[in-house]
Amino acid sequence: MLLQRVQKQRPGVQPDWRYFSLTQVNDKREGWTAWEAPDEEPVKGRLAFKAAEAARRQGGFDLLHFRLLEARHGQKRDLDDRSVVLEIAGSAGLDVERFERDLADPSLLLTLARDHTLAVADHGVFGTPTFVFADGGTAYVRVRPAPDGAEALRLFDELVAVIASEPSLLEIKRPASPRPNLA
Repeated sequence: MLLQRVQKQRPGVQPDWRYFSLTQVNDKREGWTAWEAPDEEPVKGRLAFKAAEAARRQGGFDLLHFRLLEARHGQKRDLDDRSVVLEIAGSAGLDVERFERDLADPSLLLTLARDHTLAVADHGVFGTPTFVFADGGTAYVRVRPAPDGAEALRLFDELVAVIASEPSLLEIKRPASPRPNLA
């Protein structure tokens, strides 16, 4: 993840992480929300949101958050599987018994509801990751694979500069070839 690699070299870069539910934005049912759906209804990503908030109660948001991202995007693990999330929480050094108790608290989803609603209403967010800057600039940015070292800092600085200086630039997207590279 680009931001994590930048933070290793520039610890002053401290994002204010906010939640956004792709499940919510892609669901077309009138009145349905990912945060109000009954517990017995499977909602993709909801357990990961709850896990991050449960970790925050122990001061372990950052410890768990990056592990969850790596598990999902790097290892393709299922973050809707409670046993996977509990294993990751344990590896992050969280008090797993307390973590499990906190996971049962439905109020954890209030933060998701607030963050998601404000992201859409105030910033027009449609996907993740979206960077929202203090000056009001926003940009959806995906980088894969993320470069390392000085290259990560260079790319990050260039992205921030372009996003800040070019408000009319709405999207850059590289199409994926329908044929695998056989070289």
